[in-house]
Amino acid sequence: MSSIAPELASTVAAIVDGGSLEAAARALSITPSAVSQRLKTLEQQLGRVLVVRGRPATVTPSGEAIVRMARQIALLEHEALSELGMDESGARASVPLAVNADSMATWFLAPLARLSAAHDIDFDLHRDDQNFTARLLESGEVMAAVTSEAAAVTGCTVSALGILTYEAVATPAFAERWFADGIGVDALRVAPFVDFDRRDALQQQWLASRGVDAHRVPRHYVPASHDFAQAVTLGLGWGMLPEPQLSAALASGAVRPLGGEPVRVPLYWQQWNLRSTLLDAIAAEVAQEAARVLRR
Repeated sequence: MSSIAPELASTVAAIVDGGSLEAAARALSITPSAVSQRLKTLEQQLGRVLVVRGRPATVTPSGEAIVRMARQIALLEHEALSELGMDESGARASVPLAVNADSMATWFLAPLARLSAAHDIDFDLHRDDQNFTARLLESGEVMAAVTSEAAAVTGCTVSALGILTYEAVATPAFAERWFADGIGVDALRVAPFVDFDRRDALQQQWLASRGVDAHRVPRHYVPASHDFAQAVTLGLGWGMLPEPQLSAALASGAVRPLGGEPVRVPLYWQQWNLRSTLLDAIAAEVAQEAARVLRR
């Protein structure tokens, strides 16, 4: 085939966004059977399965390319109509972004607030570990991402944001109980730490640098950045706090450093490689805030 009809591509994206053919039908104001027929038509034209029907419906690798195409067309169409003064619907641009939890909790929301004041944008934030946010770019779920991956995802550009530095800390009372005889290997094997989730490796990296295998060390899972920091400052366990959260906790005396090498996480901004005034404005605002908060 020589072309892909934008209407068919947008239907695939609507199925992925809604998680079902019925949800896509409501979003597109057509019947579920019409959604099914559009999907079937495009799959037959391409000779590939694009969506796995289930609860929820999931996109295949071939379908991911179609979703990316649909989102790019929608963004460029919105910008073109706005530039021509022909966007009579008053529709706002929806921009899905991926970001790691600690960036969202400490510095990423400020530039988005400034952008929202200047542009008609609806941000759709997807939170994941910085080691996995680039996957959301590949799947077409987001248009840009804060990621730890320096290598550009296919079809994307990449630029360095800065380094988010983490240090191991604990409350004075926790340190007195568990590290009264020093922060050695034996003490670290039994002192509980706070883990963000099962993808988080920061505490494990710090333990490995001290010669400790984290496999059998007690831990508490607290999967929210603010709550994680609060758990550490309340003495639930020791943990790695990012520099923006760390400064206030140290200044107040709520925690004290445990020593050892900090864990430094380089962060990058990856976005679709297309000429978009809106995406470029988002990238510039994010980079400006990163330069203010992150280490170079």
